[in-house]
Amino acid sequence: MEKKIVSVGSLKKGNYVILEEAACIVTDVQISRPGKHGHAKVRLSGSGMIDGKKRVVVMPGHDSIEVPIIDKRNAQVLSISGDSANVMDMETYETFDLKIPEDLKDNCVEGSTILYWVILADKVMKQVQ
Repeated sequence: MEKKIVSVGSLKKGNYVILEEAACIVTDVQISRPGKHGHAKVRLSGSGMIDGKKRVVVMPGHDSIEVPIIDKRNAQVLSISGDSANVMDMETYETFDLKIPEDLKDNCVEGSTILYWVILADKVMKQVQ
């Protein structure tokens, strides 16, 4: 579960961020002007990378927020059963099951190489190579 800390004011649309303990992609950033005695506020909207759920948070622009470090790895498909594939990591030789996304079901066959991402505690299949 790798993550780093960045300033909220430096985030842009398309960046990754952790909102409500879930990895999200920033879909919208709105920055309000500072008031007479207050600070500028940042309203971050994000869509979950795993569940697709929309999340919104409002915080001062000088605050910090956690950003996930996404590890992109290769694996070989050992077997397929239903909508999950048993894969072996090409570097560590660790074997585990991954859910096959709908758009990759046609290309994912035994013996093929896939690209998967490690996002916080989850592993997601992204591409068949």
